[in-house]
Amino acid sequence: MRGLLACAMLAAMTSAAMTSAATAQVSDDAVRIGVLTDLSSWGRDNSGPGSVEAAKMAVEEFGPTVLGKPIEIISADHQMKTDVGVQIVRGWFDNGKVDAVVDIPNSGIAIAVHNMVRERNKIALLSGPGASSLTDELCSPNTVHFTYDTYALSKVTASAVIKEGGKSWYFITADYAFGQQLEKDATRFINEMGGKVLGGVKHPTNTADFSSFALQAQSSKSDVVAFANAGQDTDNAIKQSGEFGLVQGGQKLVGLLMFDTDVHAIGLKAAQGTYMTTASYWNMDEATRAWSKKFYERTKVMPTMIQTGVYGSVLHYLKGIKAAGTDDPAKVMAKMRELPIEDVFVHGGKLREDGRVIRDMYLAKVKTPEQSKEPWDYLEIIKTVKGEDAFRPVSESKCPLLKK
Repeated sequence: MRGLLACAMLAAMTSAAMTSAATAQVSDDAVRIGVLTDLSSWGRDNSGPGSVEAAKMAVEEFGPTVLGKPIEIISADHQMKTDVGVQIVRGWFDNGKVDAVVDIPNSGIAIAVHNMVRERNKIALLSGPGASSLTDELCSPNTVHFTYDTYALSKVTASAVIKEGGKSWYFITADYAFGQQLEKDATRFINEMGGKVLGGVKHPTNTADFSSFALQAQSSKSDVVAFANAGQDTDNAIKQSGEFGLVQGGQKLVGLLMFDTDVHAIGLKAAQGTYMTTASYWNMDEATRAWSKKFYERTKVMPTMIQTGVYGSVLHYLKGIKAAGTDDPAKVMAKMRELPIEDVFVHGGKLREDGRVIRDMYLAKVKTPEQSKEPWDYLEIIKTVKGEDAFRPVSESKCPLLKK
């Protein structure tokens, strides 16, 4: 009888110890993910509410819990203002017990949060920003740059357009970190391939009237007019350039950062023939179509690559926590680098030590109205570019994490 009692006591103590250990695996008894996005400004359609829904869809696919603890998605609007974004994230870390910050369209805000995440030992899952410096000279062991960057966008698009005869370029560029980096990266590849930049003009974000910029681009007589901007700025710039007859005059239009939602806003008539590079497209195969139709039911739009990137980054983060057996950032990041990235839109992706996700990119051309067979059938995928060929190679990187 005493032996049975001793065994029972030992079992109870072992169970309690295991319970205590399990509780310690996840900080604050929940995994909290904050989607910092644009809910009210010029990037709303490309990220915004759709990014929040994409994060929720990742949780639904993974399951409502990880390591036996609930997964919570919260969101906030950074309003495209760095001080607002930083204040939100500081509050999330100090009072909201948030473990990871997701999305962050706007490279200036993303860079500020990227630095804060490193200081606070949290994780940033970036799908919205494009600045390639995030995984170059500014690289951090706590950041995942999941979707695209200015290096890949510029290299894939510029290389293809120059091969088609677009030798001389003129830039219409948004005057902030992302636009400047995009123009800089594109200029490098244009020069390397024997092209020439004839000039360019900078514009403030959220510009409504692009008429003077379009006229300057037209008068440059460049082969290509490249738009190094995003959101409504891209929509307005391409639409007004079309109205001034740039395409009819023989100039090629290139959206260095464009989304399905931009084409939808501009319309096929004005956007037709525009080149762009994307990390995903809703109409690639049966799996992407099925996921995107579910997304459409919730948002009434098809997903952009930012939104599919939010979905993929959250899903991979949760897989990392499960594999690590803890939400400790260093251990989770190690597992995220170890595990291949597999989701509806990414196959065989890899998280590099500098935070760059190496994944395939796609060169696309906007269809003509006659080529489009159904709503949102906007893109012709011209070429698949392997991640190793699209993104910055290790040999060119300034990131010390790759020098170990």
